[in-house]
Amino acid sequence: MLMTYLKVFLTGGIICLIGQILIIKTKLTSARILVLFMCLGVFLEGIGVYQYVVDFGKAGATVPIIGFGRTLAKGVIKEVSTKGILGIFTGGLTATAAGIAASVIFSFFVALIFKPKTKHS
Repeated sequence: MLMTYLKVFLTGGIICLIGQILIIKTKLTSARILVLFMCLGVFLEGIGVYQYVVDFGKAGATVPIIGFGRTLAKGVIKEVSTKGILGIFTGGLTATAAGIAASVIFSFFVALIFKPKTKHS
């Protein structure tokens, strides 16, 4: 059990470390790094490599944005095999719909509970 936690922590930590190195050493904005990670997740899932990372790191590999890209790719691959070319357009949305809906709903409730403040520089 402790070894599983360690693997999850290390996997997520290495992904975050790579992101931090990109922030420090390049002129990439954090938004571009997020897009890069998501596209990397799609690419690695498409060539069948990311499953090995998930098998090792479990939630440490699926929770970061790279895991979201993987989920998009898995959805597209599944839908294309069942619905054909239409699956390219519907697969990613079908696979991620629950997560996206949950984030919108939780964001709404947080906005109701907390009072927003403007930032003064």
